[in-house]
Amino acid sequence: MTERELDAAGVTDPSLRQAYTRCRRLNARHGRTYFLATRLLPPARRPAVHALYGFARWADDIVDSLDDTVSTADRAARLACLQGELEAGLRDGDSAEPVVRALADTARRYAIDHRHFADFMTAMRADLDVTDYPTYTDLRGYTHGSAEVIGLQMLPVLGTVVPREVAAPHAAALGVAFQLTNFLRDVGEDLDRGRVYLPADLLAAHGVDRQLLRWSRDTGRPERRITSALREFEQLTRALYREAAPGLAMLDPVSRPCIRTAFVLYGGILDAVAHDGYRSVRHRAVVPRRRRAAVAVDGLSRVAAARLRARLPGAGRALEPGTPEAPSAPEAPSTPSTPSRITPDEAPSAPPPPPPASPPRTAERIV
Repeated sequence: MTERELDAAGVTDPSLRQAYTRCRRLNARHGRTYFLATRLLPPARRPAVHALYGFARWADDIVDSLDDTVSTADRAARLACLQGELEAGLRDGDSAEPVVRALADTARRYAIDHRHFADFMTAMRADLDVTDYPTYTDLRGYTHGSAEVIGLQMLPVLGTVVPREVAAPHAAALGVAFQLTNFLRDVGEDLDRGRVYLPADLLAAHGVDRQLLRWSRDTGRPERRITSALREFEQLTRALYREAAPGLAMLDPVSRPCIRTAFVLYGGILDAVAHDGYRSVRHRAVVPRRRRAAVAVDGLSRVAAARLRARLPGAGRALEPGTPEAPSAPEAPSTPSTPSRITPDEAPSAPPPPPPASPPRTAERIV
């Protein structure tokens, strides 16, 4: 966490500054895409995003560690301990655990509904013993706690130009879109953890089961039935991006470059999986570094334009909680078409918001 970000956020207590700094390190180490996009936010809002991500990362690491020496019972005990720390921290607004302290401070500053954190922990507990999902409906029940609430936690930090409840469904859809993207990219890695997130009925419709996935993972050989199933799951995921897209224009203008960058980069992961021939059972597809850099530069240009517009007389402001009327929102970006395959140098199918009025500013890396 840079001193400038903490100063801008009004975080003055030395131990609280250290707590936020720890969260930032977690974000930088584990969330490359999320961290990059976060750097496009105004400095004052970055610490809160790092706190939200840092806590989610910590809980996720408890249940997803590949350390075979840690039993399920041990993971459950650690998660229960974290749950207790979380509940006490949110109740008291403080905690001896730095990550929880930063989270509690963020929840207080932005009046984030505590139910979102409770729902998230419920999803984390499910990961201890639920190894697959019979239907897409069952999977969406899980992703409410693991992904939708992440979008809803972020919304007060990002700010909106419409009443928050109007933007909320789009924020929730984007959280799920990001997570399903990860599920598609990480099929093989999740299989090694004993989990299959792709719905069993979707797989069965293509003649795929856990045994066939395991065979492909172990042998490294492709299977057309698996390819077909993954392609259908990709289409489900792209539909969520289309559902989320109108929400980009509902955000505070200074927050849009951050979320748009995340939108494009995560959409690029889908494109990379498709370009790779849906081989994610065997290895993880990655967005080329050159493509990531190009998206970051575009994000910087949009940040500069948003900041310039914000300084102009009469510029609209984001709604604060309790504001009765919202200024009219800018036109939502067009929803993406569903591309089949693209080359690494082609733009992913994310919806481009209106072009920036003028260029640059600085960045790094995103949840």
